[in-house]
This record gives sequence, structure tokens and C-alpha cells, in this order.
Amino acid sequence: MANEDLLLRQMPHSLEGEQAVLGSMLIDPDCVKNVMDRLRPGDFYLRQNREIFETIYTMFSYARPIDGITVFGEMEKAGLTDGNTRSYLAQLMEITPTSANVMEYAAIVQDKALLRSVAQAAGEITALVQEGMGEAGEILEASEQKIYAIRRGQSAQEMVPLRNVLPDVLDRLGEMSEHENHLPGLSTGLSAIDQKITGLNKSDLILLAARPGMGKTSLALNLALNVARGGKTVAVFSLEMSREQLATRLLSSEALVENNRLRTGLLRETDWEKIAGAATVLNRLDILIDDNPLLSVADMNAKCRRLEGLALVVVDYLQLMTSAGGNSRGGENRQQVVSDMSRMLKIMAKELNVPVICLSQLSRANEKRDDKRPQLSDLRESGAIEQDADIVLFLYRDDYYNEDSDKHNIAECIVAKNRHGETGKVELRWMPEYTQFSTLDKRYDGED
Repeated sequence: MANEDLLLRQMPHSLEGEQAVLGSMLIDPDCVKNVMDRLRPGDFYLRQNREIFETIYTMFSYARPIDGITVFGEMEKAGLTDGNTRSYLAQLMEITPTSANVMEYAAIVQDKALLRSVAQAAGEITALVQEGMGEAGEILEASEQKIYAIRRGQSAQEMVPLRNVLPDVLDRLGEMSEHENHLPGLSTGLSAIDQKITGLNKSDLILLAARPGMGKTSLALNLALNVARGGKTVAVFSLEMSREQLATRLLSSEALVENNRLRTGLLRETDWEKIAGAATVLNRLDILIDDNPLLSVADMNAKCRRLEGLALVVVDYLQLMTSAGGNSRGGENRQQVVSDMSRMLKIMAKELNVPVICLSQLSRANEKRDDKRPQLSDLRESGAIEQDADIVLFLYRDDYYNEDSDKHNIAECIVAKNRHGETGKVELRWMPEYTQFSTLDKRYDGED
């Protein structure tokens, strides 16, 4: 008992706050749904309180009636009761002043749980430093991951029971059924692509690959623009083009003013009106651009963790990235380095819980074939890239190779890999003067 009292004094917690939350839910089931949005079982420090909350959590998930008697019955079935459980449940209801303040009680519990998580992370970080395992940069990355996990309200190593995951899945299904497009992910703004890949899904690594000149950067910016129009935050990391070049392309696409005229300054009177309107629209969008050519995945991850409301990350492009330690070491195999970075990008997508679109170059192997459409084997320095990606998209334009092609300014978006559904291809209209793609209503018939 003395040891337990010592632990209670050492770790932040509020016995009264935990009891008031539980008592409020037992005397007023209407407040349960609000508490469930705020707290999780792990937020309760005392084991008995945690078991009671977890029981209520499960009952709520299955729409079962909640009161002192039913909760005791469920706990008894689960073997969680002892001689004091019934009286303790009654005590919780008696000592709770009012359920009207339940969210105030929940805030107290949440605050103490946050302090415990910080204390635990600090201890783990101190242990990493004292053990001296790994370089300083690796320890810093591990430390940032631990702190970021706390910010997201989850432990980096905590295992979650299936019964705690199911309510989120059911809620998500309910949300999708209410929307007209029925997409589980963010809309790309291109309905043909949305239908193939069910939108841009959280934690997905989406590889967009093509030979130079096919328009992969333009398509990625189109997708970023469409997501940002929905009030979302988008991070764009450009290792090839400057922020001014990217902004010019976005302005051209939004204003429908030829990109060449924007680059040369040969603008007409009507162009300025379009540019002014487009600039007003773009100023309202939350698109963040980083054009540092020496960024590593760890750098990108650290920057993204600090962004509120992040919905999409775009990386242009994979082969230009450096390894976490900067330039690759002398004897390091470049294919292995690229494979390691693709794996880190997938981990970043999962950790940030947002889709990550990564652009990639293709080898020249397709140009030696009669049919020059890209294949998975054409992925440059492929290794694990194909394995790590949830979706692989290729861009192909027949008129790039064949001047007499009847598909002038028509691009094929080839879905070569799709963990969420079928593969295949969709046709998009390509407007090179505006660096913009759009969906074809019907299959292209050869007329411009």
C-alpha cells in the first residue's frame, strides 16, 4: 500500500476528476457521447477507474443502456469485479456534484494524462541519451516522434484493442454514406481518378511517376490546388523547382493565363484581370512551399509535424532527396538509399495520417519498347519503391512520342498498383499552356 501511495504522489493524476467523469456518465447517459469524443481508457490513471471507463466505452459502442446496474453487470461478465465494485459504483454517483460540468471534469483528466505522457516521454528520451545508442540526429528524430505522438493524443508504442477501433470505422462509414461522392479519401478534383483510387486516402503513399516532360509536377500541383480549395492545408516540398516557379504554375492554372506569358511578362490587359482574380483566390488557400534542395525525409517529417490541419504532402521528387544524414556516404548503394527513403516516406504518411504524393523519375527502358507506356519495372532505382507505395500512377502522352497521334493533348493516367481497388487507366485532357489537367467527360474522339 505504501508503494502505491508513493506512485500516486509521483505521477500527475486527479482522483476527484476521474471519479466525477465516471459518476457523471453513470447518472446521466446523455453526456457519455461527449466524453467519448474527449477521453480514452488510457487517460485514466487508476486501474479501477480505467476498467470502469473501458466498460462504458464498449457498451456505448454497441448502444447498450448505461447506468450503475448495467455497468456492474458487464464488468461482472468480464471478470473485472471484486467485493467493493458495486459499492464503488454507487459511491461515484453519490459524490458527483452535477453532470452538467462533465466536460470540465474531462478536461482535468485529459490534462493530467498529458502530463503523464510528457513525463514518460522525457524519461525515455533521457534513457536514449544516457545509453548513447545512435547518433545525435537519430536520437533527435526519435525524440520528435515521441513528442509528436503525444500531440496527436496517442502513444507511439501503445497497442489498441479492436473494440476501440471499430467505433471510428463505423463513424467513418456513416460519414461516407452521407456524402454524394462516397469517397473514403480526399477528392483529387479529377473524377475519373477518384473513381479508380477512391480519392487520396489517409496514410497512403502515392507514387506519381513519368518520364520528363509528361507533366507529373503539373498534375501534382493540380491535386494540391484542388485539396487546398476544400479548406485543407497542403505542404509542397520541391527539390527541383523554386517556390517562384511553382507559384507561377499555380497562378497560370488558376487564372488560365498561358504559363509562357507569365514567365516572359508579355501580358495583355485582360491577363492582368485574370491574374488579379486568381491571386485573390490563391491568397486564401493554405499551401505551404519549401524549395530547399537538401531536404531529407526526416526534415520533411519534422516540418509537417508542426503544421495544424495538414491534409496532404507533395514531394517533388524522390531521386533528388538526400538521406537522413545528408549526402549519401561514399560506399552507399544509391538504389538502397532511394529504397530506404521510400520506406521512410511511407512511415511518414502513416505517422502524419495524411496522403503523401511522391513524384518519381522513370528509367529509359520504356523508350526502347514499341509500346512506350510505363510499367512497374521502369521505376528508376526501384527496389522497395513499388512495395512501399499503396498506389502507383504513371503519366503517358502518346503525342509526346508520335507527332501524328490522334490523341493530341490527351494524357493517360495509368493506375499500375492500387491497394484499394482495381488497376487500369483513365484519360485526362492536358492543357500545356496552362499546365493543367482536367477530366474527359467522354473518351477522346480525336478532335481537339
